[in-house]
Amino acid sequence: MSQKLATLQAALETVLGDKIKRLVVDRGELTITVSAADYEGVARTLRDDASLKFEQLIDLCGMDYSTYKDGAENIYSEGPRFCVVSHLLSVSLNWRVRLKVFATDDDFPVVASVNPIWNSANWFEREAFDLFGIVFDGHEDLRRILTDYGFIGHPFRKDFPVSGHVEMRYDAEQKRVIYQPVSIEPREITPRIIREDNYGGLH
Repeated sequence: MSQKLATLQAALETVLGDKIKRLVVDRGELTITVSAADYEGVARTLRDDASLKFEQLIDLCGMDYSTYKDGAENIYSEGPRFCVVSHLLSVSLNWRVRLKVFATDDDFPVVASVNPIWNSANWFEREAFDLFGIVFDGHEDLRRILTDYGFIGHPFRKDFPVSGHVEMRYDAEQKRVIYQPVSIEPREITPRIIREDNYGGLH
């Protein structure tokens, strides 16, 4: 671990203490996980504390861990399903951190909005709401941003069908675009790869 990363880890542990539920350093990156109850307060501290100074939110996205099991840790395969991941940057101190929070209710995932803290979260949170159905409490304009106004469901959820539920086409008789049930039969094809002995010249 680099000296700068060790300094950041020490600063985070000193300032946030037991609010950090999990801290991981992997591939030169530091990730902290906090509870949904502490999320907004931790985000504000990360921005305002003089020893941290994370002035910028670079990215925020949703994640669905419902099928994240093969070789993964138990926190993902048996824990909450939906997670919000934020990437923060301190320009003045030249370091980064990844902040993760899991929604406590899989049926109606809700976490606090960090848009009042970093206004760059606005469209990112709308995207996570649209694609994953994660609700951001306190967001002033939480509506779909990528799918159509009448779209039903959240396409990045692992249980959403690859072909969707409806398709649209132009109807010449009605002279308008119409929606109808998907006419494609859903199927998944996983190619089988067979390699002969000594493939690639390896012995």
